[in-house]
Amino acid sequence: MNSIAFNVALPLLTAFLLPIISSSSKPAARFIGPFVLFAMLGFALVYFNTLQHPVAIALGGFLPPLGISFHLDSLSLLMASIIPLMMLLLWPYANKQGYREESLLLLLAGGASGLVLSGDLFNIYVFFELISVASFGLAAANRSAAAFAATFRYLVISGLGTVLALTGIGLIYTQTGTLNLAHIGLLASQLDNPIGLSAFALIVIGIGVKAEIFPVNGWVPEVYSAASPRISALLAGLISKLAVLVIIRLLVVAYQGSDAYIILLVLGILGIIWGELSAWRSKDLKRMFAYSSIGQLGMVLVAFSIPGDAGMVAGIAMMLHHLVVKPGLFMLTEKWNGPISKLGGAAKSSPLAAILFVFFALSLIGVPPLPGFWAKLLLVIGLIQASSPLYLTALAVLLTATVIETHYLMKTAIKIYSKGKKKQVKKWQQTSFNLSVISVFALIMLAVVFTLTPLANKLNHIAAESSDRVLYINTTLSASQPPLSQPLSQQMGKVQ
Repeated sequence: MNSIAFNVALPLLTAFLLPIISSSSKPAARFIGPFVLFAMLGFALVYFNTLQHPVAIALGGFLPPLGISFHLDSLSLLMASIIPLMMLLLWPYANKQGYREESLLLLLAGGASGLVLSGDLFNIYVFFELISVASFGLAAANRSAAAFAATFRYLVISGLGTVLALTGIGLIYTQTGTLNLAHIGLLASQLDNPIGLSAFALIVIGIGVKAEIFPVNGWVPEVYSAASPRISALLAGLISKLAVLVIIRLLVVAYQGSDAYIILLVLGILGIIWGELSAWRSKDLKRMFAYSSIGQLGMVLVAFSIPGDAGMVAGIAMMLHHLVVKPGLFMLTEKWNGPISKLGGAAKSSPLAAILFVFFALSLIGVPPLPGFWAKLLLVIGLIQASSPLYLTALAVLLTATVIETHYLMKTAIKIYSKGKKKQVKKWQQTSFNLSVISVFALIMLAVVFTLTPLANKLNHIAAESSDRVLYINTTLSASQPPLSQPLSQQMGKVQ
């Protein structure tokens, strides 16, 4: 069972050894990265397909809450499978300039895997910082002045976020005396006060820098505009979801039934408003996608703010949909960059790329029977069932944002299909490799359309398991603590 730790150890070790390997054999250095990612994908898929119930792993044999623990359930293993798969799709196979980007990507893969599997806040913080370091390097990888300036802003905002998140973690420790998530959940009553809620808000804002949460997402348009399309696709598609996953784990295990859900809802609503209005006003394609990503992640937060299984199902569906659609759209900017007003003739230059853009746009809008429709339908149903004034306000914001989204995406599609100057037509022609990667994302979405029923059943299972606070706590602490079914006062007495 401990072999899942290879998903963290292998990429981290390879990232640091890659310079040595490259100096000895450049062909070996080019192939070792994808080989490690394939191995990670294999390990994660084996566990995802065979594990019947959640399992906690005490690394080094030290039992929680004192030892380092990994929590393996359907959601964490799903994300652990997606990480290497996404890296393989966006890997710089044509890079012949050295090993720096590959090392950073492997560092990112190891940190991301550790983040989704970790069961305590300290290790989550450590892996989060590893992801941050790798992200800074990747954002500045093309070495342009714009990339350096954008990365510096990203670094400053992330530094502020780190301080806020660390302060929140410190407040939780002062209230509970532990950093193990399951143990914190066992002592959740000690966080039911203004200090506990303040700790949650600080962690959400701090980690929310990566999740593009309002108001700490000012770096997003600059970094996504200056970085290469592959890196923008990776940051918007994958890294933002990892930060959301940390927030959801903390929300479910430690703050279930508290006002923390309202904090998440308000931040989500503000993110939708700011992101979609900014995307509507954008004149540049990359910036439009960047602001749209902010709005979509606001919708993800709104979904997860709905208590119970309904919110978890809607949130995971919205999260996975954005994880596939946004990389596909950003990859189109490999050639389709610059002002939207100058994209005339792009469809004539690359007909398949134009079709793929419309396909992704229709799914983002929520046109049936595309996956985006079903994800938004789950969100709408969840908001109606929640029925409080604030959730109904969120529903009104969501529907209005969808209208705005439809306007700017269809306006862009019309421009792409309009006639352009003959000199510009060749400029918009996409490379065959780029189109192949984008087509893979589109095929994944088509597969969802034709396998909707079994995928919906699997999604419901993942959501029910992920929203079960008692199951999470008992899975981790069963080896050293009594089950949560015993009275809380009795359990706390034994823990202390």
